[in-house]
Amino acid sequence: MILRTVGSETQMEANEQNMIDPVWSRLRQEADAMAKAEPMLAGFLHDTVLKHRSLERAISFFLAGKLASRYLTAVSLVEAFDEAFSASSDIREAVRRDLGAVVERDPAARSLAVPFLHFKGFQALESCRVAQWFWSQGRNGLALYLQSQISEVFDVDIHPAARIGKGILVDHGTSVVIGETAVVGDNVSLLHEVTLGGTGKESGDRHPKIGNGVMIGAGAKILGNIRIGEGSKIAAGSVVLSEVPPHSTVAGIPAKVVGRPKTAEPSRSMDQAVEYDYCI
Repeated sequence: MILRTVGSETQMEANEQNMIDPVWSRLRQEADAMAKAEPMLAGFLHDTVLKHRSLERAISFFLAGKLASRYLTAVSLVEAFDEAFSASSDIREAVRRDLGAVVERDPAARSLAVPFLHFKGFQALESCRVAQWFWSQGRNGLALYLQSQISEVFDVDIHPAARIGKGILVDHGTSVVIGETAVVGDNVSLLHEVTLGGTGKESGDRHPKIGNGVMIGAGAKILGNIRIGEGSKIAAGSVVLSEVPPHSTVAGIPAKVVGRPKTAEPSRSMDQAVEYDYCI
């Protein structure tokens, strides 16, 4: 792979980074191939991927451009994103696992470059991770400002105090809402219009706790400080108001246990079918 528009020092740094980061290496190769296949996008791909020395730098530049406003410029946001990525190995790991989760579970993601460049669910989630880092540092004003911008730009509203695991798929992203005290485990998949919300005006710990490997179907609403057991499946359109045992399928309004998923982690198989067990 040759970058004709960058200096030899930048090229050397990029090559060194590729050797130690296979995700970044693969993303660069895919972007390079896309630029050759569609020359009209070469400038876009150069600015968003190919001119950067690392995945963190590329995503900082790309997301800052999307979230910039007359109050916070893209340059200022790049510095903020760089600060978060430099300080937190958790965010760096989460970005890579989230990107892998999209490719693993979404058949429309035929490469790493596709969700990185075009899927707003992925872009919103990684922006939220930066906002969450600033919240953890006590910089709540900036975190809430980013939350507002993310909601306006991506139509995804995740409170910066929410705790989000790694390997998360936010499919499509539109109208996903996650409240302040919500907890989402690892390897969870959420489709569009999912709400992890409260039940009213109660204060304190008031939002759902989602176990590892859970799949939450489109339009599902999970309300209140309730536990959704690991490996569970929430059918599309369900309203969940009570605890869900591990490895259960729930459906309906209000949702009830109707069966068991066929796999230990339905979030990975993304099978939307509801397994009814009439012996329950």
